[in-house]
Amino acid sequence: QGKPKEALDLPREPAKLREHYGPELGQQLLLARRLCEAGAVYVTVHSMGWDHHDVIIPGCRKVCPPLDQAVGAFLDDVQQRGLTDDILLVITGEFGRTPYMKGTGRDHWPDTNNIGSGGGGLRMGQVIGESDKRGGSPHSRPVTPQDLMGTIFHVLGIDQQVQVVHPSG
Repeated sequence: QGKPKEALDLPREPAKLREHYGPELGQQLLLARRLCEAGAVYVTVHSMGWDHHDVIIPGCRKVCPPLDQAVGAFLDDVQQRGLTDDILLVITGEFGRTPYMKGTGRDHWPDTNNIGSGGGGLRMGQVIGESDKRGGSPHSRPVTPQDLMGTIFHVLGIDQQVQVVHPSG
């Protein structure tokens, strides 16, 4: 009802802006921006097609350009609307990839992963953490899932020192 319901109506956006975002993932990010403007505090966008165990180069040639287009359009749009401090974009997957090729692809590798973020009032243009030369293990300043959640909580204004204890103790 109300603003969130209107936010779901993407044709309210100019066709030129919808085209700027691109199809599929782009439209999902445009919808995410609209939901944030309507008051949503947390929006998750799921993008399929990144599990390149085989044929990694053709797979990346297929999925990377739409990702670049959609993320670029999202960040431009958020900035033009003056929402850069209010909206944090986090891009991550569930696994990194092995530091070596296995045929034409790579397997899951839990020791390293890439995370990108933009906005949220955070300082941009920095690299935090470093992997070893092979990209297989953290080398300096490892970033944990707890660190990522701490950043998200900070942007959401959640006090990271508060502890909530389950009634069972």
